Formats: sequence, structure tokens, C-alpha cells
Amino acid sequence: MKLITVLMLALVLNGCVLTKVVTVPLRVGGAVVSVVPVVGNAADAVIDTTADAIDLVPL
Repeated sequence: MKLITVLMLALVLNGCVLTKVVTVPLRVGGAVVSVVPVVGNAADAVIDTTADAIDLVPL
């Protein structure tokens, strides 16, 4: 029964949904970090670039 559940979740979490599950927390973390004076915007830019790269992964 667990195997069937895992396989169904794998089918549901493919493609765009899977990358969004990963990138949304990254983007939220970047938004929080961007409030830090001086280094916040640079860190946010790096995190946002990483999230964009993850979104481009063809799953």
C-alpha cells in the first residue's frame, strides 16, 4: 500500500509542481533576507537567480 501511495505522489508531483515546491521557499527566504541592510539585496539576487535556474529544470 505504501508503494502505491509513493508512486501516486511521484506522478502528482512531477514537472512544474515539483519545482515550485522547491523554489517557493527559496523565494520567500530571499525576500526575508533582502531586508538585511547592505548585503540583503545581493543575497536576494543570488537566491532569486538560483530559483530561476531550478524553474528551468525540465522535469
